[in-house]
Amino acid sequence: MAAPQPPAAAPSGVLETCGLEQILEALRLLLSPGGSGSSSLQNTKHDVLLETLKSNLSALEAKFLKDARWKKLKVLRDEIASKAEWLQNSEDITWSFTSQTLLLLLSLKETMTRLVADFSPGAPNPRTPEAAPALSPDTLSVSQQKTVQSVLQFVVTLGVCPYLMPGVGVPLKYRTEFGAVVQDVVCLEAAPHATRRLYICCRVLLDLAQHASLGSMIFCRHFGDIAAGLCQLGFSPIKRKPPAPVEEVLTEEERTLSRRSLRDILDQVYQPLAVRELLILQGGPPQSCTDVKTQLRCHTPTWLRRLCGQLLSERLMRPNGVQAVVRGILEGVGAGAAGGADAEATAADWKKCDLIAKILASCPQQSLSPENYYKDICPQILDLFHFQDKLTARQFQRVATTTFITMSRERPGLALKYLLQPILAPLHRCLTTAEIPESDMVPGTVLVTEEELSRCVEDVFKVYVVANDPLPVFLDALLPLLGVLFSLYCFTKQSVSHIRSLCQEILLWILVKLERKKAIASLKGFSGLDKAVPSLHPQCQFRAAMHGGIVITIKETPSDDEDEALYQKVSSEQSQMEHLGDLLSHCQQCGLAGDFFIVCLKELSHLVVENEAEFKPMPSCYTSLLELEQYQALLIEDQERKLLVLQLLAVLCERMSEQIFTHITQVVDFVAATLQRACASLAHEAQSTVESQTLSMSMGLVAVMLGGAVQLKSSDFAVLKQLLPLLEKVSNTYPDPVIQELAVDLRITISTHGAFSTEAVSMAAQSTLNKKDPEWKTEEQQQTSHDTATVVQNCPEQEQGPPRTSQESKEPSSGTSQSPRNITTEQFQEVLLSAYDPQVPARAAALRTLSRWVEQREARALEEQKKLLQIFLENLEHEDTFVYLSAIQGVALLSDVYPEEILVDLLAKYDSGKDKHTPETRLKVGEVLMRIVRVLGDMVSKYREPLIHTFLRGVKDPEATHRASSLANLGELCQRLDFLLGPVVHEVTACLIAVAKTDSDVQVRRAAIHVVVLLLRGLSQKATEVLSDVLKDLYHLLKHVVRLEPDDVAKLHAQLALEELDEIMRNFLFPPQKLEKKIVVLP
Repeated sequence: MAAPQPPAAAPSGVLETCGLEQILEALRLLLSPGGSGSSSLQNTKHDVLLETLKSNLSALEAKFLKDARWKKLKVLRDEIASKAEWLQNSEDITWSFTSQTLLLLLSLKETMTRLVADFSPGAPNPRTPEAAPALSPDTLSVSQQKTVQSVLQFVVTLGVCPYLMPGVGVPLKYRTEFGAVVQDVVCLEAAPHATRRLYICCRVLLDLAQHASLGSMIFCRHFGDIAAGLCQLGFSPIKRKPPAPVEEVLTEEERTLSRRSLRDILDQVYQPLAVRELLILQGGPPQSCTDVKTQLRCHTPTWLRRLCGQLLSERLMRPNGVQAVVRGILEGVGAGAAGGADAEATAADWKKCDLIAKILASCPQQSLSPENYYKDICPQILDLFHFQDKLTARQFQRVATTTFITMSRERPGLALKYLLQPILAPLHRCLTTAEIPESDMVPGTVLVTEEELSRCVEDVFKVYVVANDPLPVFLDALLPLLGVLFSLYCFTKQSVSHIRSLCQEILLWILVKLERKKAIASLKGFSGLDKAVPSLHPQCQFRAAMHGGIVITIKETPSDDEDEALYQKVSSEQSQMEHLGDLLSHCQQCGLAGDFFIVCLKELSHLVVENEAEFKPMPSCYTSLLELEQYQALLIEDQERKLLVLQLLAVLCERMSEQIFTHITQVVDFVAATLQRACASLAHEAQSTVESQTLSMSMGLVAVMLGGAVQLKSSDFAVLKQLLPLLEKVSNTYPDPVIQELAVDLRITISTHGAFSTEAVSMAAQSTLNKKDPEWKTEEQQQTSHDTATVVQNCPEQEQGPPRTSQESKEPSSGTSQSPRNITTEQFQEVLLSAYDPQVPARAAALRTLSRWVEQREARALEEQKKLLQIFLENLEHEDTFVYLSAIQGVALLSDVYPEEILVDLLAKYDSGKDKHTPETRLKVGEVLMRIVRVLGDMVSKYREPLIHTFLRGVKDPEATHRASSLANLGELCQRLDFLLGPVVHEVTACLIAVAKTDSDVQVRRAAIHVVVLLLRGLSQKATEVLSDVLKDLYHLLKHVVRLEPDDVAKLHAQLALEELDEIMRNFLFPPQKLEKKIVVLP
């Protein structure tokens, strides 16, 4: 049987009277409900459905025969029916109903087509250009569209789904309860044959879909069923049986037409929709509404699975096919339009991303070779990284990252060629090994644009850092480009750049993931120690771009000013060293910073060995000028390398913390490097005091480890044994007998695994941990300028116990040799004399000792309270910070013992004018008063009146620093008075408001607002009671400061105060509910 042809054109008279509404009314008549379908008996539901279909068909025919208005529609339907070459009446009522519905839909399409053909819209009125254009006559209203959609659903349910083979599409009985009823009422034995019915419905629906509005309604909701029908019609295997008396159901021409129609609609529809429906047909994850029921579905036929796989591969190989596959899968699992409500959950589901990655990484059979497939697909995968919409970008980025890793793991060679190299291409252009064309060597030429460089860095960050899968192909591809990345990172540190953090994260990630030898080699290249490491091309430079990014250009012609060029070179190297130190400060926990530090120390030892030795003698005057120039170049290069190593060590010592060494192997390597350098110095007879102290400190560090500061294992002693040859060399060659003896004892202790330890080792360990000689401390501070002396100070702290306090390390021997409870008069007098010593360390240590005796209530010290007070007050005038801070602490502790006698004198001195005491002295007294307020605590209420009056008078002082000091003390006092603040709360508030609004000095205004913060913070929930009368005034003050104050710090203080006030009022208005149960014990 031939395929149905589109009906011929209806007469013009028919079109004049037969409108869209009549056809839609006929369709509504067919869909009108018949009996009750609420019975629970299945056979009753079948009977009701069949009776309804019969009655609706009879009603339609009656309308055609009796109603004159429907005559023209009947003529149109009969004309279309005469053209249709299929059996329209059948014993199966469902097919008769479907046939009549299809005829009416064809009539609807014919009418809509003719109406558009005869439509000629008038010219638009230029006076009203904003008026909407005339509506096309074939436009359906919302209610009419609903009617057509319902009719299409009936057609698909009655004419397509019942005739699909098991396993093809979603079974009708698993969709809805109505679908289960339809499946049972369809009579497959009646003519026409089931396959013929399916063919007729699919062809008519495709004919209807040629109209734009009807096609969108058909494909949006029923594309999957139509595609399933066409797959069955065109590709299902034909059972070869002996010739039957009846003719073949479908001709080969009709099967070919079905196959061509399937490919046509797959090309026409929205590609993600096609991908999703093909996945469902193939047996992939169905839509959420059928997830449970599809467990009972029949197994998908092999021919259909193979066909869907082939069609999906074709979708993938099309332009933008990767996006279509990704969107199809993501939208099919509930992500909306690749960015809907569930998009974030979908993006977080790695299983779906892995599924898509496996699909994209598998080379289809249609491809000529894997390389051709990767060549076509990889650019589309890279495009997935560059979406602007945030939700869509998150989904696509995760899919692209997973696909990237899967492809690189399965075919690393092809992934390197078609994925990694295109991403890294902008960085490759400016390598030292790159060959830049002559045409691009013009100064100012842009080699890498802003967009290219930003996209390159962002893509590398996503692939490497976000994916966090250190595949060998990833590391090998990026390793040669680390020098360029580091140069870019250094440039971004000079100004604000959005790619600075990305560069830092990339460098940190790969330095940690690389093998330690390769990471160290890269760091040596960053620092300039290894010139063989690829870096930025000498003719290239970074420049700030127009939109906040960075471009890479050819350098301008250098100026003739040699001094300027030298300055630029030195400053650039210095900044690179500092940025390298910043970078390594983030690599301390992994041990990379410690390993690189040890490498630098070994390099320093190597330079010491080579010093004055390895170079050829000065060429004679008969040597050629070329050789002389080469000799000078070697000397300069050697000096530059020495300076570079020293500069690098200085930066590392400055930037690294005491946790630079993470395991004992690094500590041993550090000690070994120190011993080697000491031995080299001895060999050249270049021993210095600094070298001697460094050697003592390193050996003391070994003694600390052997003395029990670290729990050593047998494997640790195996590491320590590498020090034995060096210790033996020191014991044989070092001139100091103490060092020699200690080296011998350390060798014995290491060799016996700690079983035998001499007293010298214990004393060295104790001396290293508990040195308190001020002279030694001074010498230690002086040697920090040396290249390795700072390291000696930092390293032992890792292995020792808690660090010493400044008080412990600065005390003189007179105060520490005996217990303070047993001090004698001679000792006390010695400390008093030391308090006037011209040497700052001795004076400060004496003041600290006196303060400690006062704190411990030593009777001998308390008997001389007036003398001690005089000493402390005199030392307040000292210019050294350590001295006058020690004096401040002493006065505060003494005031805690005798507050009445001392507080009056201090307040008088604080309240005096400039003529009696300098502003600096008054500020120091103010610091003493603040400490006294803190020490007294709740007892400060006894001295409320003199303190508040003094501080309020100080707020009016002409000296701005004194006003700020008075306000600071006032804040400390007010937050400790609580309810005792009530009598003076109005005075304090008026003072704060006046100062905050009118004072000309910004520091004073800041202090006034800070007093409000301290007041609210100290009173907390009591503020509503203590400050009830002035709370509103304080609120207005804070709002005034936030709105009108020009100083940002004062605004910040005001904002903090408002937050405190907000919290107080919230807790006051909405107190927390406490679930308590009161239990009363009756007598």
